[in-house]
Amino acid sequence: MANLILILGDQLSHQLSALEGADKDNDRVVMAEVHDEASYTNHHKKKLIYIFSVMRHFARELEQQGWHVHYQRYHPDNPEQSLEAVVSKLAAEHRPEKLITTECGEWRLHSQISQWHEHLGIPVEIRPDTRFVCRKQEFADWAKGRKQLRMEFFYREMRKKTGLLMTPEGKPEGGQWNFDSDNRKKWSGKPPAPAPFRVEPDSVTREVIQLVEEYFPDHFGTSEDFHFSVTADQAQAALEHFIDFALPCFGDYQDALSDHEDWLFHSILSPYLNTGLLDPTDVCQAVAQAWYSGRAPLNAAEGFIRQIIGWREFVRGIYWLLMPGYAKENRLNNQRSLPWFYWTGETKMRCMHKAIDATARNAYAHHIQRLMVTGNFALLAGIHPEDICDWYLAVYIDAFDWVELPNTLGMVMHADGGYLGSKPYAASGKYIQRMSDHCQNCHYRVQDATGEKACPFNALYWHFIDRHRDDFANNPRMAMMYRNWDKQPDERRRAILSRGEWLLANLEQL
Repeated sequence: MANLILILGDQLSHQLSALEGADKDNDRVVMAEVHDEASYTNHHKKKLIYIFSVMRHFARELEQQGWHVHYQRYHPDNPEQSLEAVVSKLAAEHRPEKLITTECGEWRLHSQISQWHEHLGIPVEIRPDTRFVCRKQEFADWAKGRKQLRMEFFYREMRKKTGLLMTPEGKPEGGQWNFDSDNRKKWSGKPPAPAPFRVEPDSVTREVIQLVEEYFPDHFGTSEDFHFSVTADQAQAALEHFIDFALPCFGDYQDALSDHEDWLFHSILSPYLNTGLLDPTDVCQAVAQAWYSGRAPLNAAEGFIRQIIGWREFVRGIYWLLMPGYAKENRLNNQRSLPWFYWTGETKMRCMHKAIDATARNAYAHHIQRLMVTGNFALLAGIHPEDICDWYLAVYIDAFDWVELPNTLGMVMHADGGYLGSKPYAASGKYIQRMSDHCQNCHYRVQDATGEKACPFNALYWHFIDRHRDDFANNPRMAMMYRNWDKQPDERRRAILSRGEWLLANLEQL
């Protein structure tokens, strides 16, 4: 044998750099479902099903193409419980010239693989992950010397680099870079939301569902109604479904929340992008072409492309620029534990219940549910960043450390002191009322800040503003909030702060 080629569960692309120049006759691909990776956090059942199933389907495709594949299926009694153990056994058996792999998406695993050469006795070649628009060093060069990093400016550079939605003269289509202000409509039920793209589980996926139910019975969520794509062809069909049925309204309603719809007009493509079934540039080109051909408005195409080549690439750059220290950031000194209702959904707060319930059923919630509902509550309540980061990593099918950690620790929790976002994404219940129909069905009254039935978000918001005055009073984007707070009569402020203190002391009862 010439080389071992290790492919991880989020690297399921036939264009993967680890496969470039490989010899099908002599090299051996290694893929493994191992206990250490499956159980280091309370992964949602659907997340485990998805990753194991896409790995098995990808391995089968490689074998059909003539590759030699060593594939270890999960069993709790496997002698090899870690990726290193699997590779070490094969290295001893076959004595390859070296191990080749593509850089992984998690610092924990990256630091381990970087040391494998010492244990395996063979060279380990870690190749760049070419599936992203921006290389790690390219981002580091862009960030160098900047006091603050802002996604908007990075995004413009990526638009220029890719040519996406750019005129021949090098200007943004439509005369502006960003149409975010056009993407904030509340959804009233019309136009009707399309049904999500569905793939019925085949025999491979059904076998995995049984495996997860047998060996991970106590993990979060449910395995019922699993309908995600598990091959590149199916993921491509999901992309086409999104462009045909959801993209035309995605721009207008991408920030909307609904009491009755889980998916609205969102693409649900992030799992496929993050595991390699879809290429981000190809996806963005397809969406841009939909605008050019008149199948979708510009605010929809631009808003979607901004999420992919703007935000997605931006948070990855920050992750690799600042890790491993970034994971320990806690600039607001939050110390409270995550309330148990994050795992059960058993709360009288309607918006929280709906977001957590959808998460438990689907292993998915869209970005506003994550940022402005479950994330906003964690921020206002002063939850320890590590607790909420672990929750997001566990419960979402698209959550991998490189994308989850900066989004949660930086954007949701503002724990990095504003490095990722210039202001905390803190909001009262009025924001949720403006963007959703949750409040009309809630136990609490969104118009009240005090009293037993007052919306918890209201008093918690003002308590957050008050207790973090030293952190935010000099932030120009927060000045209006402090002026509004300071204008309140002393008696009202005391009542709101008292309500906030009670809420913080009784989070589990909400």
